[in-house]
Amino acid sequence: MSVCEQLEPKRVFAYFEDICKIPHGSGNTKAISDYCVSFAKKHGLKWSQDEGGNVIIWKEGSEGYENAEPVIIQGHMDMVCEKENHVEIDFEKEGLRLYVDGDFLKAEGTTLGGDDGIALAYAFAILEDDAIPHPPLEIVITVDEEIGMLGAEAMDLSMLKGKKLLNIDSDEEGIFLTSCAGGLQADCQLPVSRLQSEGICYEIKVTGLKGGHSGGEIHKERGNGIVLLGRVLERLRETIPFGLEILQGGLKDNAIPREAAGRILLDAETAKEREQELSAQIASLSEELKKEYRNSDPEITIVCERSGEGKTEILDPSSLIRVLFFLRTMPWGVQHMSTDMEGLVETSLNPGIMKLEQEVFSMCFSVRSSVTSRKYEVTDRLAFLTEFLGGEIVVSGDYPAWEYKAESPMRELMAEVYRELFQKEPKIQAIHAGLECGIFSGKIEGLDCISFGPDNFDIHTPKERLSISSTERVWKLILEFLKRSR
Repeated sequence: MSVCEQLEPKRVFAYFEDICKIPHGSGNTKAISDYCVSFAKKHGLKWSQDEGGNVIIWKEGSEGYENAEPVIIQGHMDMVCEKENHVEIDFEKEGLRLYVDGDFLKAEGTTLGGDDGIALAYAFAILEDDAIPHPPLEIVITVDEEIGMLGAEAMDLSMLKGKKLLNIDSDEEGIFLTSCAGGLQADCQLPVSRLQSEGICYEIKVTGLKGGHSGGEIHKERGNGIVLLGRVLERLRETIPFGLEILQGGLKDNAIPREAAGRILLDAETAKEREQELSAQIASLSEELKKEYRNSDPEITIVCERSGEGKTEILDPSSLIRVLFFLRTMPWGVQHMSTDMEGLVETSLNPGIMKLEQEVFSMCFSVRSSVTSRKYEVTDRLAFLTEFLGGEIVVSGDYPAWEYKAESPMRELMAEVYRELFQKEPKIQAIHAGLECGIFSGKIEGLDCISFGPDNFDIHTPKERLSISSTERVWKLILEFLKRSR
């Protein structure tokens, strides 16, 4: 018996469970792309798959809708792969382990990939059912949205005829998104040098953070493990001389790091004298951070454990200072709030991946802004800091903002359907997270877009959970919208 067999709508959850069996993290999407093609072949539908793995599937309008204007249904096939430390899983080769908890569908110790597997599941359930009334459909499924919207950026959309696009990539039911921030990925790299040293090693870890989506949750004052580890190390350096061997934190530029770790080296001759002071400092810092983050990250913890002794290679004094200087002065978090829409983050950046290798220290940022000039202004600040410290910056995955349209017949129809089905008013909002609508709007003249989806909480974290009842309500919303789209 499948995990989702008893869930409604049955075919939506059946397809979602199939998708979750296929590894489909960003950059590992060939199998899921081929699955989309196999679906189209099985159902006798016209399809296209480009070199990058982006897929388009077409279906003619049902009886009475043959001459209606086509509707584009769009989502992305890749997911963010995050897991709890104790979970053993190879995201490159293994599927997810699903389970039902009340009204929620979850994955054991990992992200669920409701963002955006649910879009594919809705689309396939519609395409397979000839009893559903609908206009001509153009199903657009992109690769690598989570790492800079690379698939949408590279995709040739000239074969599409539709001017109406349903982007099913939002995570709060009853909210219709009509604009979003643009963004880019900035990879800052500093050259470092090492020297041989001998002593006792201690691993310091900042853990217990909630993390979250670097766009949708950047304003919630949640701790960033990388930032906080830099703070801890700089505070320790004020009173305890140490060498630095290892630094690492975060897995994705668009996920707020839930933890970060470093390994320091104390001189063997003075280590025993310093151990008590080190423990006292860690305890003091832990208490300090628990107080600061008592509401947003009450489980925050700093752990310091002895991890061996002997000879190793640590950063030389100059490299150590430059790395700590970068960690303590880099811009991060919310930079500007919108003056046009109350409560909307306008500009932010998230240091999401930190690595210290033999000769290079690197930090990967997700930069977002609904104002193009400020997106580049923040990136310029990163470049100035990096270059000042002797490094270089590489920018990739630059995508545009999706601008609000005052007139949107599709938005009006969707709102009308929602009111009639659920007897309440939908919310029309902008979002700080990036959506592919901006890229599609730039490629298809006169495109009318709306982004929506079922309730999907704590995306990009192992606590991600998809509401079953909300998934059913949004299914009814989509079907009624298509029925009225003659």
